[in-house]
Amino acid sequence: MPNKKTMPITTSWQDSLILSFRTVFSNWPYLLITGGTATVFWIVFNVFDQLLFFSPIVIFYLPDDAVIGFILGTLTAILLGIVVSMNVYVFRHSKLKIGFAAFFSGSTVSVLSSTCASCSSLGFLLVSTLGAAGVTASSFLSNYQIPMRLLSIGLLAWAYYSVSRQLMNSCAINRKRPA
Repeated sequence: MPNKKTMPITTSWQDSLILSFRTVFSNWPYLLITGGTATVFWIVFNVFDQLLFFSPIVIFYLPDDAVIGFILGTLTAILLGIVVSMNVYVFRHSKLKIGFAAFFSGSTVSVLSSTCASCSSLGFLLVSTLGAAGVTASSFLSNYQIPMRLLSIGLLAWAYYSVSRQLMNSCAINRKRPA
């Protein structure tokens, strides 16, 4: 049986993701940041997709053809809340510098992919402002909305992994043991 003093300290990448998640979300303020961010973006995504209406009364309508978009939008909002909260934690508790792009890598694509440009007022704005280029942009956003949402989820998962890795590297334990 190997001696515990000579065993190397190793963690898999899954363990480091779970450990960083537990480290950040063991504090209530970061849970509130996640919940607030996810709620705001869930509302924004559903208003852009014309699933949530505020006038004359608040109503939520989910047609059969919008279920996949709704699920992907909800997943994107939750991941966005987690990534923003973890970035705030790293900024406040670490001396590491995170680039400004880490906040907006997946979030910009997720907001753009959530806008059904051809079916919302954004489509009319694009067409009236940009003319033929606006029609092209509106058509592109409406045709490739699901792949763009999948891309934004992938970018947010990558952002979560990179923030988690930076968090674990900033808390690296000196692994040399005295002989």
